[in-house]
Amino acid sequence: MLQLPESPRITTASLADSYEYCRQITAEYSKTFYMGTLLMAEEKRRAIWAVYVWCRRTDELVDGPQAAATTDATLDRWEEELESIFAGHPVHPSDVAMVDTLERFPIDIQPFRDMIAGQRMDLYRNRYETFNDLYLYCYRVAGTVGLMSSAVMGVDEAQDVAPWHQESDHSPQQEAIALGIANQLTNILRDVGEDARRGRIYLPLEDLALFNYTERDLLNGVVDDRWRALMQYQIQRARNYYTQAERGISRLSPDARWPVWSALILYRQILDVIEKNNYDVFRQRAYVPRLRKLLCLPIAKLYAEVR
Repeated sequence: MLQLPESPRITTASLADSYEYCRQITAEYSKTFYMGTLLMAEEKRRAIWAVYVWCRRTDELVDGPQAAATTDATLDRWEEELESIFAGHPVHPSDVAMVDTLERFPIDIQPFRDMIAGQRMDLYRNRYETFNDLYLYCYRVAGTVGLMSSAVMGVDEAQDVAPWHQESDHSPQQEAIALGIANQLTNILRDVGEDARRGRIYLPLEDLALFNYTERDLLNGVVDDRWRALMQYQIQRARNYYTQAERGISRLSPDARWPVWSALILYRQILDVIEKNNYDVFRQRAYVPRLRKLLCLPIAKLYAEVR
């Protein structure tokens, strides 16, 4: 860890203002996710907002307005700031909430480092040959979020020592990663057109070849039977990861199950909308209407109680 001298905090933002800033950013840029956080206990939702904002700021280094100026050196400095936060020295106003979150919850630094490594991949790669290649990227930029969040959510220790879990080869951490992977695969499918306009293709090239669909077809937004079959294949893969993630929710702390079920159900519905739009992600952005989101909440609550 970077050794920093004992000194006053670099930013003068108050803790209340920092958390409010994180809340506003989360509410503005991730409405579906934000809705799920409102179902959490106050201390946990505030922590999740702080984590979300750090992750968003990290992502914007390579996807935001100033991304063209981002280099390895930029990410080196960002990792130094991360070390500073974990040492209790916030730099940005939102870091004040992050420092407080780290004092309240046992969050490890490694997932944060791994996420920065994922941003480094975006500096140099705009194609992924195989799903194994893509999986590493998805873990780094999204599976890590599952690990960060699960540390805040907490595990139900009574469930963890139950006999039916003793022989299980799964863990809440594995399923948390699976939910992050599922969410990122959903993002990739929803944003195919947007990414193509930036010259990026995240769908594995081996999968394109499997359906005789070319990079040129994708960059030109061709929607035909080949494309629809390819998208069905990708959607089923994402759904498989959602199914894997479901197994871990019952092992979370009771007060975390409803919001996590809500987030899972809400995000998975984006895949349904893609299908409803006849797989045209080039000209139609798939989103879940607000009323449909609200109707999911009682279903998620039922799942949280009985599954």
